[in-house]
Amino acid sequence: MYRIQIKDMDFEQIARSGQCFRMKVREEDNRVWTIAAAGEYVEAVKEEDCFLFSCGEKEFEETWAGYFDVQTDYGCYKRGVDSEDSYLREAMEWGWGVRILHQDLWEMLVTFLISQNNNITRITGSVKELCKQLGDKRKGTGLTMSSDGSWEETERSYDAFPKPESISSAGLKGLSGLGLGYRDKYILSIAKTCGGSEGEQWLLDLKEADYKSAHTMLMEQYGIGRKVADCVCLFGLHHVGAFPVDTHVRQILEVHYPKGFPLERYQGYAGILQQYMFYYKINQISRNKLRGT
Repeated sequence: MYRIQIKDMDFEQIARSGQCFRMKVREEDNRVWTIAAAGEYVEAVKEEDCFLFSCGEKEFEETWAGYFDVQTDYGCYKRGVDSEDSYLREAMEWGWGVRILHQDLWEMLVTFLISQNNNITRITGSVKELCKQLGDKRKGTGLTMSSDGSWEETERSYDAFPKPESISSAGLKGLSGLGLGYRDKYILSIAKTCGGSEGEQWLLDLKEADYKSAHTMLMEQYGIGRKVADCVCLFGLHHVGAFPVDTHVRQILEVHYPKGFPLERYQGYAGILQQYMFYYKINQISRNKLRGT
């Protein structure tokens, strides 16, 4: 196990921010968060000002430190926000623990194709079923509370995210019944693009491309429009200057930024601020309940 302090991070806020769909609390113990990503698995709990992970220091540094973007000072981004922008500052305070994860590119391509005209609950359900039906069954390490109140490691089973070849082999028939609707043909198409040595090279070229070039490459793919391309750039390629605009963000811009969001002021990290605003907007009902309105 490995214990570390990480500022500006909250698992629940990240899980509800619409950027990842395989981070959840364990049903048996809602203190424990489970995270499956890029074929790996870890569990974690928050203890006062520290996080405890079910892996050693080496694995954390090699896999999860990058995933959680721990090397980035999010406080620096927050200090750069216009003091007179009351909406953004309130959104930033509400979603203080949201971070932009370094996620697997292939997984982001599939999950954000699923995300089109969809909500987080349904997306999460479809991704879970996709992994259950087509992913490899693997063993990982989790956390459990011992009788003396201390945390212990324990073995867990989990479903890895399916590889492109698995989805291609399954075809549309194998994708049926997963709640994908019309998106199944988009997913099958991107699986065929990413499979084999040519697919691996395409993914590598995408990773090495700058934001503008990557965005163009993505929009050449069947089913990927501007919003999904921006989401993949932000969450799969970590181009944190990407600024996805969906229905929620469009509504924010219309109400609070009728002259346009000041992208030039926040050049290079506007996507991080977009996540604060997006999280604030989609959790509005919970926010209003807390305020009694």
